[in-house]
Amino acid sequence: MTAADRVYQIIKQRILNGRYPAGSYVREATIGQELELSRTPIREALRRLVSDGWVEAIPHHGARVVAWTQRDVEEVFELRVLLEPQVVRRAASRITPERLATLEALAERMDSLAERDDEVTIEEIAMLNNQYHAELVAAADSPRLQRLLETIVQIPVSRRSFHHYTAEELHGSMQHHRELIRALAAGDGEWAASVMRAHILAARAAQLRPTAGEEVGEALRRRLG
Repeated sequence: MTAADRVYQIIKQRILNGRYPAGSYVREATIGQELELSRTPIREALRRLVSDGWVEAIPHHGARVVAWTQRDVEEVFELRVLLEPQVVRRAASRITPERLATLEALAERMDSLAERDDEVTIEEIAMLNNQYHAELVAAADSPRLQRLLETIVQIPVSRRSFHHYTAEELHGSMQHHRELIRALAAGDGEWAASVMRAHILAARAAQLRPTAGEEVGEALRRRLG
């Protein structure tokens, strides 16, 4: 792992665990002093984080953690549940044996990783999941749908879902992947669309479930109110 890779992972983990909350700035100088690194790998890591949608570059101010409100996330999932079933509905009549084999390999790798329970593993599953969904979009052979999804579905939203999953929910997501492959192999677009809808709704429920801290805060607000 390079120095830039290490910085990238550290910053991203701090975003996920709330140490760098939405709207806060990630300061190059502070990171450099803490990790005893020059600014070159830090800047490289920040460029990658901007590219992946975790932070945004603010002219004359630096890198700011992207703010996602609950309303933003709800809207993204509302659009996904409309668009992505159509993706697999189209893919069912167009997918090749080679692409099905690719999906099988990705699902198998995710299944094996799901047996573990650590943050690095979850991040790897999230990356493989993005590849899996990208294969589905490619199989649909619809440039318009692809452009819409690329505009609407930001990677951090889908990646954060996995960090919210319980073990049971994670295994359920893996089962959806397997059932989608069976539906696509059978050429049944409606079956595939139904599975995809359930898959996205499950991710939405995990993403929007309050964290323990949020639940405590809500309880206090009710008590004080």
